[in-house]
Formats: sequence, structure tokens, C-alpha cells
Amino acid sequence: MDRRDHRGTAGVHPGPTPAPVPYADAERVNQDVLDLARLQFALTAGGHFLFVALTLGLATVVAVLQTRATLGRNPLHARMVRFWGQLYVINCAVGIVTGLVMEFQFGMAWSGLTHEAGNVLGASLAVETVVAFFVESTFLGLWIFGWHRLNRWAHLAAIWIVVLTAYLSAYWILVSNGFLNHPVGHRSGDGGLVLDDPVAVLTNPSALLAFGHVLAGALLTAGFFMAGVSAYHLFRRSPEWEFFGRSLRIGVFLSAPALMAAAVFGGLQLGALATFQPMKSAVFSGKAAETARLQAEMTERFGPGDYVPSEAWTRGGGLVMLICFALMMYLCFAGVILACFKTAVFRFRLWHAVLMAAVPLPYLAMISGWVFREAGRQPWVVYGLLKTEDAVSDLSPGAMRLSLTVFTTLFVLLAVLNARLLTRHARRGPVDSGLGHDERPATGDGPGGAPDPADALPAPRY
Repeated sequence: MDRRDHRGTAGVHPGPTPAPVPYADAERVNQDVLDLARLQFALTAGGHFLFVALTLGLATVVAVLQTRATLGRNPLHARMVRFWGQLYVINCAVGIVTGLVMEFQFGMAWSGLTHEAGNVLGASLAVETVVAFFVESTFLGLWIFGWHRLNRWAHLAAIWIVVLTAYLSAYWILVSNGFLNHPVGHRSGDGGLVLDDPVAVLTNPSALLAFGHVLAGALLTAGFFMAGVSAYHLFRRSPEWEFFGRSLRIGVFLSAPALMAAAVFGGLQLGALATFQPMKSAVFSGKAAETARLQAEMTERFGPGDYVPSEAWTRGGGLVMLICFALMMYLCFAGVILACFKTAVFRFRLWHAVLMAAVPLPYLAMISGWVFREAGRQPWVVYGLLKTEDAVSDLSPGAMRLSLTVFTTLFVLLAVLNARLLTRHARRGPVDSGLGHDERPATGDGPGGAPDPADALPAPRY
């Protein structure tokens, strides 16, 4: 006997029975919640992804620069570590906050996914949390605050551990995402999907190809960012011409191979789509007959429904990504040639303006590629196993709108804050303040060894 039956036997009038919600209205409410939840996830996950791109790439550049400074003891390289490291720390710190916000909304809006596939996804997400928020953050703190407390070798080791743990963090996230796009290594249990073959999950081709593509894209983003910031200072005839001339060359010479690597991994992923997600491949290729055939097959297999992803988002995201790739390819090839000439590096102001304007291109390419990957999977959240409509939490449209408003506002504020801080410090240049300048001993020990180069070199004048 339930509670209402008990109250009836006690003689308490249960009150008027509420009118049932018509089926069409209930379906509309559920669709509203689903659309709002998808929009919220797209904004938060996509926004966080842009922070990750620059963080991964710039961390690698800083680690390589510090290695050169430690081995060669070049004061210029040591100053470059400080300047680019300061920008890396800003972007990383704000990116961590966006990651926390994204985790909150993920748990709130997608409880169905956790219930159905948590046994498979939980392990990789837990390891990523341990790696990112414990190991990586610990050694990042040692690197930031141990500038004059650690010897140069320990300090160098700290930044490389940060880079490697950042790579591991990205890998574990893509293990989870790879399972959503190409579920392997599982079996069906009483409570949902159960992990059956960990090796298959860890070596999922969808995850490994995406991992290589993301890392190459991150290095490409860092290369364009370095070249753009350096071009800004050279365009303004900064007295730090040698500093930013070398930085511009590093950015340009990094961008070209990173672009080629991203293209290779991207091409391999497109080739694998016909096997992993044939519907997405057919929609992107514009094969109407193949799309109709796959729709009929999936209807027969999974029941009535629309199994064709949005052509606008799928084809649009893929085409924007390819257009950005073509533009960046011309810029990279031309940049490699121009960077071989000192006159072009220091005096070609038109090239400097183009490099500044091109900074957003890798961001646009990565976010459009992400839209293509995720939107093309619809209507599945776990391809072929769990529909998106079955993964969303049981929330009211009002609660979902409030959540969307709060999280979107917070993300916009964080993005604006990050942009302002990066712009402010990038414009200041390698001034005598910031990272590593808080406590200067009488006999400095910068990352390149010997006296701290910032003590010997005068601050630039602007």
C-alpha cells in the first residue's frame, strides 16, 4: 500500500487529483529540457576545450624553452621562459575553473549517462581527475613558486612533469569520449553497461586518433598564438626586437609541422568514420541515397526514430574546419619562407598584421572540428547504445533554463577575464615583474643557471 492509499484509509481527504499532462505537452517539455541541456553542454564543453588547446601547446613550448635555457644557459631563453610561462599560467588557471564548472553541469544534466555507462566511463574520468587536479596541479605549484627554491634541474623536471600529466589528462578524457563515439570493451549488465575489456577501451582507435589530432591542434594553437603576440610587438617597433624575433620564428616553425600532424590524424579519423559512424560519414559526404539506406537500417534495428544528425551542424562544422585548415596551410608555408629572412621578420609589417589577425584561426578550426565530432553523433550519446534523450536528467524546463543562464554567464565572465589578462600581459612584454620575480636572491639561479638574467638585463622601455 503506498502513501496515498494509507492516507485514504485514515479518512484524510487526498485533495483534488491534478489533471494529467497531455502527451503532446509532455513530449514538448521533454524536448525543451533536452535542447537546453545539449546547448548548455555544447557551450561549457566547447568553451573549456578552447582553454585546453592553448594550455597543452604553450606548456610544451615553455618546457622546451626551459630545457634550452637550462642546458645552454642563454639569458634570452630564460627570459622567454618567464614571459611565455606567465601567459601559460594565466590560461591554465582560468581553464581549471572552467573545467570544474563543466563537471558540475555534466553531473546535474546527464544523470542518465552516468547511470547507464558509469561503470565504463567512471574509471577513466576518475583517473583524469587524479592526474589533473592532484599530480599536475602539485607540480605546477612547485614550478610557479619554486623558481628560487629549487635548483635548475629540479625546476626543469617540474615543468616536464606538468606537461606529461597534462597529456595524460587529455588522453583519459579522450578515452571517455572515444567510448561515446565508438563503444568497445563492454558488455550489457543488469544495471547498464559493464567494463569487460579495459585494454580495448584504452586502445580504442577513436580515442587514439583523436588524442593525436588534439595534441597537434594544441601545438598549432600555441604556434599561432606565439607568432601573433610577437608580431604585435614587432609591428610596434618594440625595443625587445631580438626577443620577439626569436619568438616569432619559434611560433612559425612550430605551426607548420603541427598543422601537418593535425591534418594526418584528421584524415585518418575521416577515413575511419565509414566504419565507426557510417551515418555521420554519409551526411558529411552529402550521399542522400546512403543516408536514406542507413536510416532504414537503423529504424529496423533500433525502432522508429530520426537517426540522421543535423546536416547543418555536421557538414557546417566539417567544412569550416577544412576552410580554416586551408587558410592556415597557406599562412604556414608562406611563414616558413618569410621567417628565413631577417628583414621579413623584423620589418615586414603587413606580415605582422596578418599574423595578429590569424590568431583565432586554430581556435575556430578546433571548435568547428569538435562540433563536427559531437553533433554528427546524434541522436546517440553512446553510439548505437544510448540515445541522448534517454541520458538527460529528469529536470523541469525552468530548472534547466536557470542552470543554462548561470553556467553560461559564468563561462562568459571567465572567458572575458582570461582574454583581458592574456592581452594585458602580452602587451606588457617581458617586463621585470611577474613569474619568477617575486623573490630574487642576491646570486640568482634562473632556469638557465648562473645569475638570474632578469637581474642583469634592464627592463624594456615602452
